[in-house]
This record gives sequence, structure tokens and C-alpha cells, in this order.
Amino acid sequence: MSASRDFRRCALQCLYQFDARGSDQPDVVRTSLDQSPGGLDAHEAGFNLACLAWEHRAEADAAIEPLTPEWPIRRQPVVDRSILRLAYYEMVSGRTPPKVAINEAVELAKEFSTDKSPMFINGVLDKVYRQLRDAESGGETAVESVEAPQPTNAGREA
Repeated sequence: MSASRDFRRCALQCLYQFDARGSDQPDVVRTSLDQSPGGLDAHEAGFNLACLAWEHRAEADAAIEPLTPEWPIRRQPVVDRSILRLAYYEMVSGRTPPKVAINEAVELAKEFSTDKSPMFINGVLDKVYRQLRDAESGGETAVESVEAPQPTNAGREA
């Protein structure tokens, strides 16, 4: 497994815990990474990435919510919403090429969520990518709903 996948797995684990527990216990979340694959560098990079994605979750949720009117953020499984927030942050921060962020998000969904989640994640993030690309080029596009299958709450924990 690649180092970038390791730190994204750690970031997903942290985001999941921030969402499930609240972010008022960052030391507890950081300590939980001791059980995760990857070394100290992956753990630290993942924790830092998760903290940044968590800080920007309102922005991510505002961008994602109109794309999933039948499956609002609050109804999405925690793991799926964490993957979406992580990928969104990576895309808009410029730290990762959007297509790489989308691919990594789909791979995380395959590993940690339901059978339908990778398709859902891919559909949502593809729409986000198109909107970001259009906004950068000066073109305004209408927000479209994603027609991907809806995830279920039967996903495994991160």
C-alpha cells in the first residue's frame, strides 16, 4: 500500500471519529492512529489533513448538499460523508490533483463502505470537479443532482 493511501486512511479514520465523537478530543483521535497501518509520518500527515478537512467541512457540505438532494449530508453514512469531505478539501486546497483525489476517495469507499458507495462517491465528486473546473474557467453552471445509487448505513466503520 502506498504512503499516500496510508495517510488518507488515517485521515479518514480521524474524520470519522471527529464526526462521530465531536472534535473536542483531538488527542484521543490522534492516539487511535496507533492501531492504523503506516508509520508515524503517515499518522501525523493523516491527522493534519483530517483537521484541515474538518475545519472546512461546512464549505464541503454546502458544495455537496445541492448535488445530493435525495440523500442530504445528515443522512449519509458517516464514512461516506467523511470520504466526501476529505476529497473535497483535497480538491479545493490544491494539494492534490482533483482526479487523484476522486480516485483515492473511490478506493477508500471500496475498502470501508458499502458496494454502492464507490459509485455514489464518484458521481458526487465528479460533479464537484466539473463545477470547480467551470468556476475556474469563468463559466457558471447550474447545480445538478447526482443520479448515482444512494448509499446505505450498512457500511463498515473506518
